[in-house]
Amino acid sequence: MKKSIWMILLMSIPMMSTAQITWENNDKEEETKAEEQKANPDKKYLEGAVPVVDGKVVFRKTFDAPGKTAFQIYNIVGKYFQDVTREEDQISSKIVDADTTTYTINAFYEEWMVFSSNALSLDRTRFFYTLQAICENGKVTVNMSNIRYLYDEHRNPQRLKAEDWIVDEESLNKKKTKLLPIRGKFRRKTIDRKDFLFNKLEELLK
Repeated sequence: MKKSIWMILLMSIPMMSTAQITWENNDKEEETKAEEQKANPDKKYLEGAVPVVDGKVVFRKTFDAPGKTAFQIYNIVGKYFQDVTREEDQISSKIVDADTTTYTINAFYEEWMVFSSNALSLDRTRFFYTLQAICENGKVTVNMSNIRYLYDEHRNPQRLKAEDWIVDEESLNKKKTKLLPIRGKFRRKTIDRKDFLFNKLEELLK
């Protein structure tokens, strides 16, 4: 009996060691990512951060919502899309259509994107985009597209499309290692806004 117990203990040692190695590797990976981010704060905004689909900038993500029906997800997403239209920096945003037969929601947003603000100056642009949600049982796919900007409208109005302004070829240096000063600030803020919206939605669907 004692021999059997010792055999079990001995057999478990390699498994424990393997688990420990896995934990250590994960810790090292996280430390490496943190160090890379610290060394280059713009790393997340560099090559590949702005996806292009059929010539158009489209941020797309499928969110899992285990145990929820398409109708339940439709209600959660619809309420959130509506809540966004009431945020402080919104200008003229609205739900364009919401179809309960296909569980699809389309919303249009016009809001202020602020680059910098102080007592002497305000650097901002009007930011336009659409959000589309396609709800199914257990998941929803969200697209952020039709992205454009109206910049410096009171002095020298510039109407800018994401495809001409924030894609890799237009907003990064030739080596794809740095953001260009002007275009880069649009790219950075757009990605930040997308991350905020998608992260919040992911939280609501848990």
